[in-house]
Amino acid sequence: MSLTAPTDSVLINSRERSRNLVAIAVVSLAGLLLEVGYTRIVSYKLWYYYTYLVIGLALLGIGSGGIAVTLIPALKRASSRSIIALCSIWGAITTLGGTFVIAKLRIDTARIWSHDDWTQARSALKQIASLGIICFAIFATFVSLGIILSTLLGRAREDIGKLYFADLAAAGLACVIAIPLISAVGPPTVVIMAAALFLGVGLVFLPRTRGFVVVAHGLIGGLTAVVLVAMLINNSLIPSIIPDTKKMAFAPSENSSSDWGPVFRVDALEVPNPRPDWPVPGTSWLLLHDATFGAGMHRFDGDAAALTYYDTDPRRIPFEVLGTPPRNELIIGSAGGNEILASLHFGAKDIDAVELNPVTVEMLKGDFADETGHLAEREDVHLHQGDGRTYLARSYEKYDLIWFVAPDSYAANNAASSGSFVLSESYLYTSEMIAESLEHLSDNGLVVVQFGELRFANKEHPEQARPNRTSRYLATARHAMNGLDGFEEPENHILVAVEESAGAQPAIVLKRTPFTEQQVADFAETVPQLKDTRLVYAPGVFNDGSFPARIAGATDEKAVAEIVASYPGEIGPITDDGPFFWHFKNYRTVLGEMTNSWDGLDPEDSIGERVLVLLLGFAILYAAAFLLVPFIFVRKKWRALPAKGPSAIFFACLGFGFMFYEISMIQRLVQFLGYPTMSLTVTLATILITTGIGALVSKRYSQNPTRALIRCLGALGVLTIAYRYGLAEFTDSLLGASVGLRILVSIVVLAPLGFCLGMFMPLGLGTVSQLGDDGESYTAWAWAVNGFFSVIGSVLTTILAMEFGFSTVQAIAWFFYVIAALSFVRLNRRVSQGHSLVA
Repeated sequence: MSLTAPTDSVLINSRERSRNLVAIAVVSLAGLLLEVGYTRIVSYKLWYYYTYLVIGLALLGIGSGGIAVTLIPALKRASSRSIIALCSIWGAITTLGGTFVIAKLRIDTARIWSHDDWTQARSALKQIASLGIICFAIFATFVSLGIILSTLLGRAREDIGKLYFADLAAAGLACVIAIPLISAVGPPTVVIMAAALFLGVGLVFLPRTRGFVVVAHGLIGGLTAVVLVAMLINNSLIPSIIPDTKKMAFAPSENSSSDWGPVFRVDALEVPNPRPDWPVPGTSWLLLHDATFGAGMHRFDGDAAALTYYDTDPRRIPFEVLGTPPRNELIIGSAGGNEILASLHFGAKDIDAVELNPVTVEMLKGDFADETGHLAEREDVHLHQGDGRTYLARSYEKYDLIWFVAPDSYAANNAASSGSFVLSESYLYTSEMIAESLEHLSDNGLVVVQFGELRFANKEHPEQARPNRTSRYLATARHAMNGLDGFEEPENHILVAVEESAGAQPAIVLKRTPFTEQQVADFAETVPQLKDTRLVYAPGVFNDGSFPARIAGATDEKAVAEIVASYPGEIGPITDDGPFFWHFKNYRTVLGEMTNSWDGLDPEDSIGERVLVLLLGFAILYAAAFLLVPFIFVRKKWRALPAKGPSAIFFACLGFGFMFYEISMIQRLVQFLGYPTMSLTVTLATILITTGIGALVSKRYSQNPTRALIRCLGALGVLTIAYRYGLAEFTDSLLGASVGLRILVSIVVLAPLGFCLGMFMPLGLGTVSQLGDDGESYTAWAWAVNGFFSVIGSVLTTILAMEFGFSTVQAIAWFFYVIAALSFVRLNRRVSQGHSLVA
């Protein structure tokens, strides 16, 4: 290679230092934008739980860059400027190529789990190969970034704190701007912008020589620049994404609409009205959330009395039980306005409607306002964009009706965090939320919950029925009632019915006070009049013997526990500490069934959990291939690295511990900040920036790093205890505060954590760089070890949280930092004694 010879292995002049700070900041900014953009693309193309794939592969690619620096002699000989230039150009090229591969490769991920015969098995292998190609396309885009980071940090010596700060601060800035960018231009364009940032750095840093390699990369970079600029000017040149074959591809038409949002992409697909008796002629719209069914949106001319369709629809149930139209009503998950129309038809006087996705809200207010009767402008309808739980917590109203209308969807649960680290969590269905809802009711008020159920009943084989969602919600409701006054006989506060046309849609009705005999009688009389709807449970009147009915009608909590324990799955009550409502099989069962073929009927048959286990396996295999196997070919150099054992333990524990803290704090602040995307942005930005500040300050303690880390460890212990026993109560007390104040409080809560975490890595890298004769290689190897265990930690955090809760995950995180600190004591002692030990 004709690259500029290194001049900075020992001493870097101030100008080069400044350039390196700018370079690491810009490529880190681009890398984080790329990661967030890819998570949204993968959530749309595949399914929300595959977003873990992006997080893990990004970390793995960065770690693999560190291994490349250790193993490739040409990288060690080249100057930092050459490496920054060439790797940035290749980062742009691999991003551009990966964009086309990910967008256009066809895949059917459901077939991965179906292998009853050879034909199915062959198809499964083909889909696994396709998934592997997507994985590699994502992974490859981050290797160049890893080489740049490893090179600059490995050669930094005394500047390592400044460079690490620039890296993290830029990533924190990316967190702040990523979501607004995605909302404004869409994730595919954000990915192309990240590629343009990489390319810009590459062209600016390209050495001013005429060697073949430099000239060739200049030409390639120039051609790539033309392509990227054309795409940014004309977005139609960016490849459209072909979703999983089990999803619904969007076909634009004259009256359709499509837009990316921070929660999910929403496609308004024009379809024939499926309701022949709908009074307003014309088509309706199917709202697709990340290419899966989300909600319906119907034409409305302002005449609510004419909507007689609802007279035989299960949406009539809450109004019949109330007896009189609600004076004030809250709808959580109002989507396309279906329940707003039903409420208007049945005479609701004042309606607060809350919808999480801003794209859907804007459709009702803007593009489809004329067709939907300007619902958002009516005096009796108040449409709000935000999180339903936060809205309720900040409200002082007492409602006659609080209506949860399938406010979650499989697309929303993780995409709501813009691809962050959640597996199907929902704070809308926890015991604490049910208690909050009941306390916001008027004396005669109702909480009504409706959502789809996949296998509510099976007439031919009753033992195969799996009313998972209904059973878990009722078990959680009983748990909530047990902690409130006035529920001495909770079985008298519950009604259940189910509509069974296409699938099933249960309706659960809860009341703050016991249902009167008249209300129960009205319910029992009304339900059979509704289309395809039957009774499940009415106190003192009817109990169909199903698990939901048995849970609802149990006379005490011991009986509830026994029924829950006898269910063929996990349906126990959930709380804010482990809000995984859709997690119906524990991981011991999942592991035992991993090789079982899936019948394709029920995605709740541990498919999400299987995917997590699969991704964990992918992470381990990729890590072994790209982080560990290469050392087989340089065994001599590998053996020469001193103190590998304590070094590996130290950096592995940092990888686990950092991820455990970061991911769990994102989740724990979702409720407080009121918006999953807001929690992702605020938490990541704060932790990254304050971690960078900690790294910057760590230089002051380079003479006595052990004392600094022991103090940080003690502070982490105090913070972990405070988060465990005081965070929920503290944030709950401030839910009524303004958004700005809640963001400020979150920053104050997170800043000490980030600062303490930031001290460990630079002090560790600075220490190992003094071990042996090749500090640069040792630093790159340590960076790779940290990346490997960060990959595993990113998936393992959610698995542990689903089984044990976020508080337990944070306790484990502190335990990892204890081990790291003990390992560091041993490492630093070796350095101070001047030893060069061979592990």
